[in-house]
Amino acid sequence: MKNNQIVLNFLVFAEKIANGRQQNELLADIKALGFQAVEIRREYFKDIQKEIPLIKKEAARLGLDLFYSVPDEVYVSGSINPNLVGYLQEANEMSVKQIKWNIGDFNGELHAEELKALIDSGVAITIENDQTQTSGTISAIKKYMTAVTAENLAIGYVYDLGNWRFVGEDEVTAAEALAEYVHYIHVKDVRYEANQPQATGLDHGVIDWRKVLSILPDNLPIAIEYPTKTNEEILEAKNLLEEEVK
Repeated sequence: MKNNQIVLNFLVFAEKIANGRQQNELLADIKALGFQAVEIRREYFKDIQKEIPLIKKEAARLGLDLFYSVPDEVYVSGSINPNLVGYLQEANEMSVKQIKWNIGDFNGELHAEELKALIDSGVAITIENDQTQTSGTISAIKKYMTAVTAENLAIGYVYDLGNWRFVGEDEVTAAEALAEYVHYIHVKDVRYEANQPQATGLDHGVIDWRKVLSILPDNLPIAIEYPTKTNEEILEAKNLLEEEVK
């Protein structure tokens, strides 16, 4: 892989957010660490109406590209989630380039016209393999991406490296099955405690992430996405990715 843009997902600052920091306040720290792009997390807002314009202004000042992670689903009871329009409005207000949702309970009916209206918002739309059996398995992602591709809908797929272990599937098999749909990559390693998967830093778990990246397409944004406690942990992951994708 080469020419990949390395993104910092705000999950790395989970502890700082829990201790009262706002995402807009940490953007300068992200820039100082050498990143050109950051993924905002909607669940980390404390006062979304106040923080959105602050994020837009600060990101513009620093020259940071913005991605937007929203922990909600495209489909609710088989229908398009009515909240999606509002999330896209938030994304546009921040000048976000790409938004991410989960599929939800897709029953085979795309509601293509409604999706086209969302796509026309101007923000690139993606879905991710989450940690649920409903929309986080290889078959669920394959089914959905096959359907949107058949309708020529501009919806991309975010391959989350670590989440496969949480649904009992293999990340290499997933990469081989889904590579053609991937627009964006989230990386984390996984270790096990009492036979339960736990997210951890690259090279601190059991995943052969280098092999997976060799299967996935080149020239895509790659986000570091797992909780950290120190800047050194972030820089370790950044350096490992830069060595791999240069």
